[in-house]
Amino acid sequence: MSSILPATISGSLPKPAWLAHRQQLWAPWALAGEDLAEAKRDAVRVVLRDQEAAGIDIVTDGEQTRQHFVTTFIEGLDGVDFATRATVKIRQRYDASVPRVVGPVTRPRPVYVEDARFLVSETDRPVKFQLPGPMTMADTLADEYYGDRERLAMEFAAILNAEARELVAAGVSVIQFDEPAFNVYMEDVKAWGISALERAAADLSCTTAVHICYGYGIEANIKWKETLGPEWRQYEETFPALATSAIDQVSLEVAHSHVPIELLGLLGGKDVMVGAIDVATDDIETPEEVAATIYRAMEYVPAENLVPSTNCGLVPLSRDVARAKLKALGAGAALVRSELGA
Repeated sequence: MSSILPATISGSLPKPAWLAHRQQLWAPWALAGEDLAEAKRDAVRVVLRDQEAAGIDIVTDGEQTRQHFVTTFIEGLDGVDFATRATVKIRQRYDASVPRVVGPVTRPRPVYVEDARFLVSETDRPVKFQLPGPMTMADTLADEYYGDRERLAMEFAAILNAEARELVAAGVSVIQFDEPAFNVYMEDVKAWGISALERAAADLSCTTAVHICYGYGIEANIKWKETLGPEWRQYEETFPALATSAIDQVSLEVAHSHVPIELLGLLGGKDVMVGAIDVATDDIETPEEVAATIYRAMEYVPAENLVPSTNCGLVPLSRDVARAKLKALGAGAALVRSELGA
C-alpha cells in the first residue's frame, strides 16, 4: 500500500447485468440460490481486479453482495418484519418502503463474515468493509417497538460492534460505518449519534472510519442539494465533535460540492477521506483534477493524514464510467505522490 495518500472508495460500485439490473439503486437480483451466491463471488472478483488495475490501495467488495447498504445487514437480524412494510421519509428527503421493528433487535449469527473472508482471500491489498452506521440504521426503518431513536440506535451499535469484531478477525483492515444521517440530524448527532458510533467501533483492532456524504447522485438527493444554498456547512456542526471522538477517519464530499474546504481544519488529528470523485455525473475527472482536489485539502490536512476517495458510491453509474473514475482517482493520487517525492 502507498505510504501516503492511499486511494480508496467510500461505497458501492455498479453491479454486472448478470447479477442485478444496471444502474439501479437497490436492484433485485437476477439469480437465486447457489447461482446467485456464485454470481456474487464472481462480481467481487471483477470489482477487485478493477480497483487493483486502477491503483486503488485499500480495496472493498463494492457492495456486490448487498442490495442495500442498510437493509441487507438488517435482513440478518431478528426483531424486524420485512414482510409487512411501512412507508417513512428517509433522511427527511423522500418516502421509502421500509421494514418494521416489531421486537427486540438481535443478531442470531454473523451477517457478513463469510463475505469478508472471501474478499480477503481474493486480494493481497488491505481490505475495507462497510457497515451501516447506527443512526442511519434507525432512520431506515419504521420503529414500532422501541419508540425511541436513541435507544434503537444504541441497540444497533452493540450489534454492529459484535459484527465488526468478527470482520476484523476475518482479516479486514478498515471498518467503515456509513452515516449519511449525520448530515441531516445535527442535534441528534451531537446528543447521541457520535456516542452510538463510538459504541459500534469500540475496541476494534483495526482502522475505523465514518463516511458522511450528501448521498448518491439520484434525483431526490440532487433536489435536496439545490436547497442547501451556495455553501454546504453541515459538516461544520459535527466535525468538532468528531475530532474528539475515538473514530480514526472521517470522510467529506469535496469534488464539485459546495462544501467550504476550510472545514477540513475542524478535524485536526484525524485522517480524512477526501472525496475527489463526483458520483453525480458521468463526466470523468482527469488525474490532474483529482490531484488539484488533493492539493486543496493539503492546505488544511497533512498529506500523511489524507485518504483520497470518492464522494459516495458509484452504483448509479455505468460500469465503464465507474472504471474510468477509479482510474482517475488512482492516477491522481499517484501524481501527487510523485510530485511530493513519496
